[in-house]
Amino acid sequence: MSALIRTSRRRALAAAVALPVLFGALAACGYGSDDASDDNATTAPAATTTSAGAAKLSADEVRIGYFPNLTHATALVGLKEGFFQQALGTTTIKEATFNAGPAEIEALNAGSIDIGWIGPSPAINGYTKSDGASLRIISGSASGGVKLVVNPKKIKSLADVKGKKIATPQLGNTQDVALLAWIESQGWKVDAQSGKGDVSVVRTDNKITPDAYKAGSIDGAWVPEPTASKLVSEGAKVLLDESTLWPDNKFVITNVIVSQKFLSAHPDVVEAVLRGSVKTNAWINANSDQAKADANAQLEKLTQKALPTDILDPAWKSIQVLDDPLARTAQEEADHAVSAGLLKAPKLDGIYDLTLLNKVLKEQGEPAVDAAGLGTQ
Repeated sequence: MSALIRTSRRRALAAAVALPVLFGALAACGYGSDDASDDNATTAPAATTTSAGAAKLSADEVRIGYFPNLTHATALVGLKEGFFQQALGTTTIKEATFNAGPAEIEALNAGSIDIGWIGPSPAINGYTKSDGASLRIISGSASGGVKLVVNPKKIKSLADVKGKKIATPQLGNTQDVALLAWIESQGWKVDAQSGKGDVSVVRTDNKITPDAYKAGSIDGAWVPEPTASKLVSEGAKVLLDESTLWPDNKFVITNVIVSQKFLSAHPDVVEAVLRGSVKTNAWINANSDQAKADANAQLEKLTQKALPTDILDPAWKSIQVLDDPLARTAQEEADHAVSAGLLKAPKLDGIYDLTLLNKVLKEQGEPAVDAAGLGTQ
């Protein structure tokens, strides 16, 4: 983000008081989880069959977790197109889907999944709560896809946001912290915990935000896709795309994590998954329309409901798939939450292990990615 906004965030949000109890609550809800709705994992439909004659890896099975969400496009498309299975050879894939980051972290800690696509905050919370013993971030997956959308009859400019009711997905989630920081950069004041102040920050589940907007109980929302485009389909207008506040218009929204136990025991399997991920991301960027259709088909398979075109198209356009975990922005997002008093200062040294990813990228003739000083090497 710009130096002004970064400075404003840290200076102004530091007024909130960090409470141990609140940190525990945030570990249960997870600032930055992609779509907080419930903590129930659902085993996906039958796993993909193995590739005949392929080399056998050190594990017969790898258990992969992800969200039925467009920001997890790498998992959705890679599984549908078979890129992960091709890379894994005779190692079979068992899928599990989640609707909240903390549930996925619990599954990883319990050994129910080995590798997962997840937002930055649940990964940070999981890592810090285990004193760095539970997981590693091994790749990026997606950037962007977060917007401030508003009722154009009530809000015609950024200045008009003052005095209005703006929804975020969760207390302390990535979008909540981003809104609090942006509010402060405007010179306004809001109590981070209560959401009361010059702007009323209303924490609302993404599933019901469109209904709240239609009912007039909120005037806008700072939310990820596809919720932002769902609101636009109800007459809202995009007032601000959060990506414009970050350098190069990029900030982390989804990473790939792995159980440290599984990484230690089966590095060849982890490398194969990363090879499938890199191939999938390259294919998505080269075949956007087909990838979009694949992702929507997977969403329909998993949720029994596809996204309509007027929601799918703008949502897909605003999300960028990539291999870089954008470690610099993850650190900054964590710093903002700490400054807001919504997260205890995390010790993130060693949270990234990009060794295998950089090996795969080198094989593909792509440049290495950086852990921003937070890697294992």
